[in-house]
Amino acid sequence: MPSYRREGPVVSSDTFTRLADFVLRRPSSVFPTAVLEQAHYLLLDTLGIAIAAGPMEAGRIARDTAVLLYGSNDPQYSARMLFDGRRASIAGAAYAVATQTDNLDGHDGYSPTKGHIGVAVVPALAALAEARPDLTGPEALASLVVGYEVAGRAGIALHATVSDYHTSGAWNALGVAALAARLRRLGETQLREALGIAEYHGPRSQMMREIATPTMLHDGSGLGALVGLSAAVLAERGFTGAPAMTVEAPEVATHWQDLGVFWQSLHQYVKPYPICRWAHAAIDAVRGLCLARNLGASDIAHIQVNSFHYAATLFDGMPDTTSKAQYSLRFAVATFIIHRRIGLEHISGAGLADPAVADMLTRITVTETERHSARFPAGRWADVVITTNDGRVLMSGDVHARGGPEAPMTRQDVEAKYMEFAAPVLGSGRAAAIRDAVLSLGDRDSRFSDLSALLYDPPKNFELSPQCPSGS
Repeated sequence: MPSYRREGPVVSSDTFTRLADFVLRRPSSVFPTAVLEQAHYLLLDTLGIAIAAGPMEAGRIARDTAVLLYGSNDPQYSARMLFDGRRASIAGAAYAVATQTDNLDGHDGYSPTKGHIGVAVVPALAALAEARPDLTGPEALASLVVGYEVAGRAGIALHATVSDYHTSGAWNALGVAALAARLRRLGETQLREALGIAEYHGPRSQMMREIATPTMLHDGSGLGALVGLSAAVLAERGFTGAPAMTVEAPEVATHWQDLGVFWQSLHQYVKPYPICRWAHAAIDAVRGLCLARNLGASDIAHIQVNSFHYAATLFDGMPDTTSKAQYSLRFAVATFIIHRRIGLEHISGAGLADPAVADMLTRITVTETERHSARFPAGRWADVVITTNDGRVLMSGDVHARGGPEAPMTRQDVEAKYMEFAAPVLGSGRAAAIRDAVLSLGDRDSRFSDLSALLYDPPKNFELSPQCPSGS
């Protein structure tokens, strides 16, 4: 049984001791090469979505709010916001970019948590690195991995011990706190308090409310980043909050026993589409049939989609907001059939009133199927039956969503996706320079500052809000 008494500086929890060794004392040089290489691509993919989301309304509001409410000029506690340049507190800068990224649902995720990690830990890494000009590339990647590994286990532990389904911010806050403890060189007691604070204040927001009525709240990861970094600074200054029950409660110990042995960061999925992952299996099932049989919208009389419960609850009609479009299934499938891809332009602006997509949507039916529901959350499965106008009935069979360990995207696919999202905002030259700098972080003599020099200036056609002047 773990002891929660505060009389001594050392905690008697075996789980916490294992975690502290991993977070605070494991050097980057002993992290497996494959794990650090994966971290390159998770970082690159998340940055691409953050860049593409920058001009979106939710991102603008979040960045302006960070400057108005979460400002700081202390060089140890402030940072510039990515692709904006204005200064806020480290918590505010991470909050803004996490919220921005969360509002373009194309970032990575981890199936067992039913949520997302990179969306919070990547902005936190960027904010913390401002005060660490000495930060090496390998240590930056190792710290990012620490965030993924702690957040993933916290999410699994939370959902194993509570009755409702919380957004990612409820638990990715702990990954952010752990990453901050490593980079700010906190002690073991401070780490323990930071995790307890992050868990206590993490937003226990209800995911299914957001699914039912999609808004800019998305997956709560902006608040997860804000809480995680705030928790680290509070603990650094002596605030108490331990224990984190998702770490130290006896009933969750099994979720932490393989820390540093089984690498959850190798099992993240990378999204081919900026759409809720729950819709991806249906999209991929339709994609497979359409590509194999060379089907277009004019060939299709009806599509029957069979998938798991949560997929069947996604937004059902023609969306009138980007938030609804990203939490859609029928609209997403219809969009893919018409355009053979799903890009930002299809889930925003004129894409929300595309008459061809609206017509295709009326020919799609979605039904929950028990065998697919039984395999969730470990898998995201669907099958589709397409009836053609000439009377053929085409069946996909069971299809798992692409992008995860079951059907991974290649590294070339990830790089191409990054450029597709980043280049229209930054220009091909700067986007490619960021890509190359990210992929060079594993070099022994690399510095994170080589990358960060490219990350803060706004795009040339980017306009800052007039009431929030630029900071240095």
